Amino acid sequence: MFDKGWLAIGLFEVPIKMPMKKMNFGSEEQEQAEDRKISLLDLPDLAMASILERLSPAELCTMAKVCSSLRVMCTADHLWEKHLKQKWGEVIGDVAFKEWKWHVTSRKRSTSLLTQNNPEGLLRSLGSIWPFSWIKPNLESRNKPKTCLPIDSIMALFLSLESGSFWFPAQVYNRENGHVGFMLSCYDAQLSYDSGTNTFLARYSHHGRRTVEENIPWCRIRAPSVDTPADVLHVSNCLEDLRPGDHIEIQWRRSREFPYGWWYGVVGHLESCDGNANSCRCHNSDMVILEFNQYSPGSQWRRTVIHRKDHLEEGNEADGFYAGIRKLYSEEEISRWKQLWPKGVLE
Repeated sequence: MFDKGWLAIGLFEVPIKMPMKKMNFGSEEQEQAEDRKISLLDLPDLAMASILERLSPAELCTMAKVCSSLRVMCTADHLWEKHLKQKWGEVIGDVAFKEWKWHVTSRKRSTSLLTQNNPEGLLRSLGSIWPFSWIKPNLESRNKPKTCLPIDSIMALFLSLESGSFWFPAQVYNRENGHVGFMLSCYDAQLSYDSGTNTFLARYSHHGRRTVEENIPWCRIRAPSVDTPADVLHVSNCLEDLRPGDHIEIQWRRSREFPYGWWYGVVGHLESCDGNANSCRCHNSDMVILEFNQYSPGSQWRRTVIHRKDHLEEGNEADGFYAGIRKLYSEEEISRWKQLWPKGVLE
């Protein structure tokens, strides 16, 4: 890192030799002052914070190897929260954070038991989790300070996601690489990241055609839209507001033995309505028409009817079961569904 009197860090270059203004120093004192070298840690707090905020995750890990003081600074949660949000914000939601907290609590319990029974085994266990050498504890000398990364830190979460060691809950659009039976749907899964291919591995519920899918790109992953588990009916709070033209997602499952997936559709007009905006009274009816226009007009999946006032789960073993509804208000969400639209009409 040191090169011809300069310390290069990210976008910054800080001179190791700091020029001193000529005041009342004698020539010898001035020369000594000019030759005086400072370390990076001598920088003011604001300057140091500004440098660290501009470092990438890899650069923060490298900087943390320098000394214990920099290690403390470079592992601070506020630095890693920014990187976590930038890279993982669209796929990590509240459900994943709850899963991580459970994961942390579980590991703390196991490490506590391991400490009582086998202290050296504990150190090896913690050291094997992280792919960075500075984090691994030194087992050769018990007099040296431990350097294990706190397991409940934001940095620990970030590195666990990057390494693929933390399987997190999220949802996958068009599962099974766009199989015709899952077009314009979004299903819950447990995901692991592969940094080598920049894709994901998904484990779905044991019900269905397959349980594992590989090489899923980022564009097909999202954080769960609601906290409702895949086997629980979502309580709809938008039924009274549904009008023709509204974009929606609705829970659907092939049979009651399967988990729900979220399927994209739009609210249509009743058969008795001519679709004229000035005369349309569909929003006053207890019946709501849902259209799934990715299917051909004659398909059994093209349209369904739900009851606005007492809708829970409706359907049968032949057509499947329709359940909770989300009205989509975000243009970003709607646009994302349209980008996944199939190239041809589905039968």
